[in-house]
Amino acid sequence: MRITAGRLLTTADLAATCLFAIEGAIVARYADLDVFGVLVIGFVSALVGGIIRDVLIGYTPPASLRSALYPITAFAGAGLVIALAGLVEQVPLTVVQVTDAAGLALFAVVGATKAIDFRINWFVAILLGAVSAVGGGVTRDLLLNVVPGILRQDIYAVAALAGAAATVLALRLNLPRAAAMAMGFAVCFGLRMLSVWLGWNLPRA
Repeated sequence: MRITAGRLLTTADLAATCLFAIEGAIVARYADLDVFGVLVIGFVSALVGGIIRDVLIGYTPPASLRSALYPITAFAGAGLVIALAGLVEQVPLTVVQVTDAAGLALFAVVGATKAIDFRINWFVAILLGAVSAVGGGVTRDLLLNVVPGILRQDIYAVAALAGAAATVLALRLNLPRAAAMAMGFAVCFGLRMLSVWLGWNLPRA
């Protein structure tokens, strides 16, 4: 079955939503929150970035509020962490890092692609891709009273910017949408995981 451009974006967006909901819920469990708190943090981690992106490009109501599928996906991801609490505590840190990097990359390419679809300037489209990717995590950290990770020594937002930039460049070169998104995903995911494995950090100001 042929995958339409809109379906490709929606599928990638929902996959990122689920991954970030799971990752956010795991962080919430480490913060010793109750069940409601874990669900809220999972929801925020998964959807806030996309909501900010859609509001900024003028797509209102945001995609995640037009359909129940997005909130259901977010709550399902967080609920899975709650249901499998015993197993979650045994999940290696590497698995969490890979999940987080995959969600980051998916949101970066979806955000950039959607901005280009709305004829946003290419430079702003890159920034919106990064906002989509890190917005939920920043909000999550603020709710948990933690300095957001992107403001510390970490190759995180930079990876999102790189992935969004690769996506925008590929689209401007008229590559097929799927290929452009795959390229952006590979750049963001690869850079993020290399920074984790090799201990890369941004220099102090």
